[in-house]
Amino acid sequence: MATDWLGSIVSINCGDSLGVYQGRVSAVDQVSQTISLTRPFHNGVKCLVPEVTFRAGDITELKILEIPGPGENQHFGDLHQTELGPSGVGYQVGINQNGMGKLVKKPVSSSSAPQNIPKRTDVKSQDVAVSPQQQQCSKSYVDRHMESLSQSRSFRRRHNSWSSSSRHPNQATPKKSGLKNGQMKSKDDECFGDDIEEIPDTDFDFEGNLALFDKAAVFEEIDTYERRSGTRSRGIPNEKPARYRHDENILESEPIVYRRITVPHNVSKEFCTDSGLVVPSVSYELHKKLLSVAEKHGLTLERRLEMTGVCASQMALTLLGGPNRLNPKNVHQRPTVALLCGPHVKGAQGISCGRHLANHDVQVILFLPNFVKMLESITNELSLFSKTQGQQVSSLKDLPTSPVDLVINCLDCPENAFLRDQPWYKAAVAWANQNRAPVLSIDPPVHEVEQGIDAKWSLALGLPLPLGEHAGRIYLCDIGIPQQVFQEVGINYHSPFGCKFVIPLHSA
Repeated sequence: MATDWLGSIVSINCGDSLGVYQGRVSAVDQVSQTISLTRPFHNGVKCLVPEVTFRAGDITELKILEIPGPGENQHFGDLHQTELGPSGVGYQVGINQNGMGKLVKKPVSSSSAPQNIPKRTDVKSQDVAVSPQQQQCSKSYVDRHMESLSQSRSFRRRHNSWSSSSRHPNQATPKKSGLKNGQMKSKDDECFGDDIEEIPDTDFDFEGNLALFDKAAVFEEIDTYERRSGTRSRGIPNEKPARYRHDENILESEPIVYRRITVPHNVSKEFCTDSGLVVPSVSYELHKKLLSVAEKHGLTLERRLEMTGVCASQMALTLLGGPNRLNPKNVHQRPTVALLCGPHVKGAQGISCGRHLANHDVQVILFLPNFVKMLESITNELSLFSKTQGQQVSSLKDLPTSPVDLVINCLDCPENAFLRDQPWYKAAVAWANQNRAPVLSIDPPVHEVEQGIDAKWSLALGLPLPLGEHAGRIYLCDIGIPQQVFQEVGINYHSPFGCKFVIPLHSA
């Protein structure tokens, strides 16, 4: 008789001490009064052991969740598609005062475990070998209740069917969707099918759990291990890791030497770069000697004019707005630059700068007074400038009356100081001061008296002269003088330019 119930899915309540178990009946022993469940669940959680056995004295309540059909109880061990059946009509067996079983028909909600499972207790083991001392039943407890359920086989639950008690009256019965969907439905019910009222009210104690971790003791253990083994971890908790900038070298190197350039005479003024390197000023005589020695070694005047023109035009293009101003969308806003040049090498440098600016789609207006005889360098630069779209004028009346974007001053030369008394020079200075445009001076000389045109920026070549405040902000450009040329004139030189050809200088 007991073998008729093999393969049934049941729920056994063993009280608050052992909790609730669900599984498929695998064995019923009438002699020892025990029942065994295979693939059991304890309080909704799958047990680690494949089978558990209960004695009759341990069982407080027994529920039949699914009764196998004819022939199914012989092959219940081969069924592996589902652990527990879906919702349907189940049977509850209770114990009355006389120890007899009582059959109660009760709908069972859709879940892998009954909905009336009590809250989980602190049972730490899934083993049910421990049993409390209870009154033993006089008759076969399991056999009695199994017999009382023999007349109710017509209420057997079917897989993948909904409970009639939980379905809306007007809701159509869903069609069966196959074994795969049934498995997914069973997994969903197993995960999300518990009643909301059965969720524990107490929250997890994060602070209490965190207080169990002694961080200081763990770090002390790590330090002790490192001292004994001689190893070191990636970081020591008590040390603050060093932070580096994105442009700072993390490798240990030699101490930084900021004074890398020394000159053979007393320095009247010193400058420094953005990186902190000290750049001393040189006298006009030493600067002239440096250019002369460089020319003797092959850095001819033509090469120097070209390098000066490229560096000066690059700086001017940056001052005019760079890519924000000079792009195809701003063709209607071409910048205008006025070049004021004298009949000397300084003026030739300005003409070379104007040619490069004109090649970059800048509207250039070149002022150069008429002279009967011009230097060869000026003649060559004018010949190249005439091939551009730049405009050359010799009268101040042809200069624009409206403000221009930039004025480039190349009027002064220390070797031609008498030109400052010429009428065209004074008129050009007056026009520049009235135009109110910013002024860039290329290779300005050092004047003992105040200069006529106050510059906002000044560009020095190679090494700076001791320029005053009238020169504005000082910039230094690299014109390609080799290091041994500096050493030949007595200058211990190390390039301060880095990756640039034009760098700003600040007063030290």
